[in-house]
Order: sequence, then structure tokens, then C-alpha cells
Amino acid sequence: MSSLPTQSNDPAVPQADTFLTDVLAGLSQPQKQLSPKYFYDARGSHLFDQICQLDEYYPYACEMTMLPAVAESLAQRFRHPLEVIEFGAGSLHKVKPLLDNISAISRFIAIDISGDHLALASTNLKARYPHLEVTAVEGDFTEALRLPASDDKRMGFFPGSTIGNFSPADATHFLQNAGQTLGQGQYMLLGVDTKKPNDVLQMAYNDSKGVTAAFNKNLLVRINRELDANFQPDHFAHRAFYNSDLGRVEMHLVATREQRVDVAGREIHFADGETIHTENSYKYHQNEFESLLEKAGWQAVEWWHAPDRMFSVVLAQN
Repeated sequence: MSSLPTQSNDPAVPQADTFLTDVLAGLSQPQKQLSPKYFYDARGSHLFDQICQLDEYYPYACEMTMLPAVAESLAQRFRHPLEVIEFGAGSLHKVKPLLDNISAISRFIAIDISGDHLALASTNLKARYPHLEVTAVEGDFTEALRLPASDDKRMGFFPGSTIGNFSPADATHFLQNAGQTLGQGQYMLLGVDTKKPNDVLQMAYNDSKGVTAAFNKNLLVRINRELDANFQPDHFAHRAFYNSDLGRVEMHLVATREQRVDVAGREIHFADGETIHTENSYKYHQNEFESLLEKAGWQAVEWWHAPDRMFSVVLAQN
């Protein structure tokens, strides 16, 4: 790790036994599934950074275009010391418009499940903002975490369309836990992907360069490496489609032949064409997302929208 202050919430860090338990449980379901939180080992995080640069993947470009104006608006609201806590911090690119425009930010806390990737990103951020206090917390951001004590106002930051990776029930649970992490009377800034034509969504999750496919298959590579498994990634194909009934894009890995895979001594059978459901990305209308916030104990304070409502950002308070 770097010289940056670092905190580990031990129960939340995905140790090998938890990873194995989750994988075996998921692959034992009638519809096999794997949690998308395990996408983000070092290579997975790197591949996702590449996805964000793709022309087809509109959420990143839309949000990055919006964030400077959002930050200028927030600078008028927050004039006293403000801590920003980013959940699922990743490469820390999206917090930079906030740091560049909100002078009241006194401390930045980055929470991510991928410790090595977080350490490098935090070191680079500290080099760019030498007067900013930066704390890296390695942990599962979906759970309530213990943060360093502070009397400053806090704003959680959950950009991208990551909230859409949760089912509405799990998103409500996450937002409730985030409220516990931040404390009562605090704020949360979230990126929200919107419902839009199917062809736009199809291109975003089936890019022509195959980066999303590599990102999806990398989960199998990680399982092989860390859980003594023998998946052959070339025997699975990437599939992503919009499920209009449920309002979500689904990502799957499709077995291209009948096969048996060993995971830590457990044999898993795949029929030809059987899938592993690896990720959802729910899309929301504004009123739908406001209802979800309210169920979790939050109220929308202000909305910002990209042209044609391709993407939205909302500030909420609990």
C-alpha cells in the first residue's frame, strides 16, 4: 500500500472462503449466477476503464460531461467543510470534477473492493491534489462501514450506473446501508441511467471491440486463478440484452457446448446453451427512482439531466 491512510473493514473484504461460498452457491441455482462485485480484480478494473472509453458506452461520456456543471451547482450549496465518500471508487476519475469545483471539500474517502487498484488510484489522486486528505478503505461498499470520526457534513458519491447493477430491493438495501455509513442528515450524489431505445442499449453492452465480452469472461479467469477451477473461457460466449419487462440490461455467459467444470473440487455441469447470469443494469424514469429513494429513507433534492435525458444525476438527503 501507499503512504495514504488506509482502513480495512475485515468482514467486508472478499476473502477466498467468502468468494468460494458465493461462487458455489450461485452456480448451484437453477439459473446459474455470479455476483458482479467479483468482476473487479486488477484486470477486471482495467477492462472496465477501457469500456468507459468506448464510443458505444454512453453513460461514462454523458456523466463526465455533466459533472463539472453539477459540481458548480453543489459548490453553491456546500460552503462549509465537506467530506466526500465515494462508494465503489474504482479509478477515481469521476471525483475529479467535484474536487476541481467544490472548494469546501476537506477530505475524500474512497471505498472499493479491489484493494490494489484502489491503492494505486488513491496515490495518483493524492499526487494531483497534494493538500487534500485522502483515505482509502478496502471493503464491500454495499454493507454499512465504519468511517473515521468527523464533524463535517458528508456527501456520498455513487456515480456511473452502478446503482442499476442492484435489483430494486438490493438497491434499497444498499441505500439504507449507505445512510448508516454516512449518518443521518447527510447527502448522496448518484448517477442514474435512464430508460431509452433498445438499439442504444444493445450497442452499449455489445461493443464492436469485444471489451465488454472480455470483461465478462474475465470473471471465469479470476475464478480459475483464485478458486482452483478449470473453466475454459473460450467455451463461453458473452450475451447482453435488454429485458423490457424488468427494465434492465442483462449480461450472461453462455456455454457453447455441454461441459463439466471443477471448482475447488465441486463438479458443475453445464448444458449446451445454459447461461450464467453475471450482471443486471436497471434503467429508471425519474419518478421510479424517486420512489426507490423514498423507500430507503432518502429524498431527492435536485436533479440534473443530459440532453435527451440520456443520463441523470440526483442529489438526495436522508
